[in-house]
Amino acid sequence: MRKIVSLIVVFFSISTLYAKGDLHLFDVNNKDKSITTKQIEKAFSDAGFGIGINSNMNKPYMIQFKQTDYSIYTLLTVYDKKLSFELAKSHPEYGIFLPMSMAIYQSKKEDTLHLSVLTSEAQSKILGFNDKRLKTIEDKVLKAINKAMPNAKHSLSAEALKANNPLLTKYALEIDDETPEESMENLLMSIDNGLEVYGFVVPSKLDAMPYLGKKSQYEFFQTYSICKLPVIYTVSKTTPEAGAFAPCSLAMYKKKSEDKIIIAFPSVHNWMSSAKVQNKEAIKILLKTQKQLEAILAEA
Repeated sequence: MRKIVSLIVVFFSISTLYAKGDLHLFDVNNKDKSITTKQIEKAFSDAGFGIGINSNMNKPYMIQFKQTDYSIYTLLTVYDKKLSFELAKSHPEYGIFLPMSMAIYQSKKEDTLHLSVLTSEAQSKILGFNDKRLKTIEDKVLKAINKAMPNAKHSLSAEALKANNPLLTKYALEIDDETPEESMENLLMSIDNGLEVYGFVVPSKLDAMPYLGKKSQYEFFQTYSICKLPVIYTVSKTTPEAGAFAPCSLAMYKKKSEDKIIIAFPSVHNWMSSAKVQNKEAIKILLKTQKQLEAILAEA
């Protein structure tokens, strides 16, 4: 019989210093729709990135809500095939950006295609550590975007709002009389069931172990890209650039030297801080989602 010794929520301290502009914003004329999301995906693949998803959100919008404001609204997730896993080896929290997300969107009312993605400084703020490889990955991301969207105007978003809540939610599950494999299997099964019950979808999963190697400090390391359609639909109505946080990555790992499984994900408070989501309906559904995720992990 498995014995759960403890299940706790760990909150990272939040820096009081906020860099201006947590999001890179790109805008380019796309009246003829010549720039496509497949073109952007290819630029990342050519630059040495792995692709998690390239998800056209308009199709599920039309199925569930019978409406969309966008001619293009796509969520793209990527990871650097080398540097991302090097970061994960030394900083397991980086799993929440393995893969990292970006939003690509164009309103039906305009000719401009937009792309939003987090800055390395914003990632560092959320993760709670600085590492020059975050900047190196960022430089490669910007280069790939510029290749796919030539002549695009590049800017930073407005200064982030102060976050009054932790930006990273982290759980620790101590294991006792089960093998790590049994514990992980049972945990994943419970999380899968919980996500389904609360209406979350998992468009992609990533097993990092083949990239980390047998000599790494981990017994297992896996990430889920999770998304909830009503959330991104509601938020995109007023703040489409917030799609840079969707889907979010749920990181799960166990170090060989520890008898506990760690689960972490970026809190929804990032949407309200970095992307400046201020619409009341959007904030309400985001906070509800945070509580649901915490409930799923607590029940697991």
